[in-house]
Amino acid sequence: MGSRKKVHAFVRVRPTDDFAHEMIKYGDDNKTIDIHLKKDTRRGVVNNQQTDWSFKLDRVLHDASQDLVYETVAKDVVSQALNGFNGTIMCYGQTGAGKTYTMTGATENYKHRGILPRALQQVFKMIEERPTHAITVRVSYLEIYNESLFDLLSTMPYVGPSVTPMTIVENPQGVFIKGLSVHLTSQEEDAFSLLFEGETNRIIASHTMNKNSSRSHCIFTIYVEARSRTLSDEKYVTSKINLVDLAGSERLGKSRSEGRVLKEATYINKSLSFLEQAIIALGDQKRDHIPFRQCKLTHALKDSLGGNCNMVLVTNIYGEAAQLEETLSSLRFASRMKLVTTEPAINEKYDAEANRTLVNYDPMDEIQIAEINSQVRRYLEGTLEEIDIINLRQIQEVFNQFRVVLSQQEQEVESTLRRKYTLIDKNDYAAISAVQKAGLVDADGHLVGEPDGQGFGLGVAPFSTKPGKKSKSKKMFKEQLSSSARKEGASSPLSGKDLDVSTSKTQLTPSSKDGDVKDMLVRDRETSNTEPLASDSPKEELRPPRPSTPPAKPVAFEDFKNERGSEINRIFKENKSILNERRKRASETTQRINAIKREIDMTKEALNLQKSLREKQGEYEKKGLTIIDEEEFLLVLKLRDLKKQYRMEHQDLRDLRAEVQYCQHLVDQCRHRLLTEFDIWYNESFFVPEDLQMTLKPGGSIRPGMMPLSKIVSLGEDDQDRFGQLQQTTLPGGPDSVSFYNAKVKMEQKHNHLKTMMGLQQAHRK
Repeated sequence: MGSRKKVHAFVRVRPTDDFAHEMIKYGDDNKTIDIHLKKDTRRGVVNNQQTDWSFKLDRVLHDASQDLVYETVAKDVVSQALNGFNGTIMCYGQTGAGKTYTMTGATENYKHRGILPRALQQVFKMIEERPTHAITVRVSYLEIYNESLFDLLSTMPYVGPSVTPMTIVENPQGVFIKGLSVHLTSQEEDAFSLLFEGETNRIIASHTMNKNSSRSHCIFTIYVEARSRTLSDEKYVTSKINLVDLAGSERLGKSRSEGRVLKEATYINKSLSFLEQAIIALGDQKRDHIPFRQCKLTHALKDSLGGNCNMVLVTNIYGEAAQLEETLSSLRFASRMKLVTTEPAINEKYDAEANRTLVNYDPMDEIQIAEINSQVRRYLEGTLEEIDIINLRQIQEVFNQFRVVLSQQEQEVESTLRRKYTLIDKNDYAAISAVQKAGLVDADGHLVGEPDGQGFGLGVAPFSTKPGKKSKSKKMFKEQLSSSARKEGASSPLSGKDLDVSTSKTQLTPSSKDGDVKDMLVRDRETSNTEPLASDSPKEELRPPRPSTPPAKPVAFEDFKNERGSEINRIFKENKSILNERRKRASETTQRINAIKREIDMTKEALNLQKSLREKQGEYEKKGLTIIDEEEFLLVLKLRDLKKQYRMEHQDLRDLRAEVQYCQHLVDQCRHRLLTEFDIWYNESFFVPEDLQMTLKPGGSIRPGMMPLSKIVSLGEDDQDRFGQLQQTTLPGGPDSVSFYNAKVKMEQKHNHLKTMMGLQQAHRK
């Protein structure tokens, strides 16, 4: 075991223009903070009120940047974690004092990132510097809200829903949370994505002290496992870094919290009080029992508080006179924490199977393999919830059968395509010439009537297209193509680019019933493989002439809604219809509630009348219970049913109002997108110069709406490459910030997409 050491305690003062210089003084060594209060003269001449306090800490961070805070507080803890030492960094303090800013920082600005993202960066940077070790990094994100445990990363798509609630479990290896998802991260960007995902799921609320107050305790844990690549020894080291962002303590008189926020504040203050009791017990060497199990927070941090880890506390305080009482309380907590000692030790583990000889299993028989194949197919179809695993041999066979099923599905898709289409190599000029003679493609290798990416059959036929048998063949091909697209669904339409001879490896052509195209291909291949490309059509396609003056926007808008914007317009109309229907239902529910309320009032009056008559006539009792007549009893039952109905209708009305608000949001979004898409289409259709129209035509490198009108460039420029280089050199934080911003952008895109899709699905379902 390692030697015992005291917990490091730091104080960070929130910057303010109203700093209490007369009451708060810093020592010259930046390790002492003195508090002075004036005596309260209202207490009289004999006044033993304490007016001066002095606190000795490891460092006072005043007007400190995020860089300085991390270098001072966390860098050593994180670096030792890769050597096998556990670490805990905790932020404590009054609500609004800057705990979350210190721990997480501002995700909008790379320079203002906090301890947590910087720790992730340091871990992956140190991994790059240790090529002799295979280091695995996993992360988890736990939230403790109102004494309940929540997984902030449960929204990840590969995390299944939890059936049982999470619980805190202890074993000889330490404390862990049963049911908490742990995520493998192979690169820095993945870790940032998980961090941002968890941050969006945190519970916050607003009160007078802080408009974005964290209403829960959060623990982000980084698990590290390091194995030597050069040594075959079974020994390896593990460690974990707990980064704890505590919810802020608050005086209810100052925050003026009420309702749900008041309940949250009560739970927060209670858990922080239990945390302080545990710290006091840990600092008292004579205490045998430490009350870790009083609340979920102290229980989850049992092996971090006074355990075998490097412990660091950052106490966040205000520098204002109005908050001096809370500042004193926070500094007392920091002083008590400095009395706690820990005993950091390397976590060495031994792999029992490192030098173990391989076990050879007998191969499965055909019946067993067939049964596993059947289970895999039923699992993929959704008729089987899970596959029961008995031994390692079965696991290997399950994966093998997954590969077999996938291969069979690929072969079925390929055979289906081959039945419908004929593959043509783009270098087979004889085959291309034959297809052109059949009237299926023009001289440029494009399909006759080539689609423009929005639908089928919107292209322009070349001059060589003539009526007769070839036209019929072309029509047959078009119908096959459309029917194939309908069968495969709108999610994967065939585009002109996929069927372009000049840009793709192969060309798909229809297999006609009479086989005339196939016969022609065979004849041309037999006669000559070097026949030059033949086409009597010019290479210029006919395009509708652009009007000399752009049409009026109202007229163009109607055309846009019927053509290119038809899908958005359809969704807009559907959402508006749903919104109107919800409004109508809400109005009807309101009328029913009013009618029920009137009936409740009438029933209460009748019941009071019956009660008064009973009291006048004299009450009868039996075994201590008042006896009422049948009419009064029926009124009581009726009143109970009416109240129940009233509550149900009122709940329905609340739900409908929420739906109306959400549907209104969707309608506004669709309207905005419809108008935005129309502006893009209008500008590109009537204002783009003629010499740049080729870049916007179907099959070009730029599709309408990809970029603003003023930013259209030529086909030869590699915009993605230029953007990548620009991103690497000019981002606010330099090249190191690329992963940070990439993860942030991906997270925002993902949540916007999921929110919109879920909203549309719910709206359509309702």
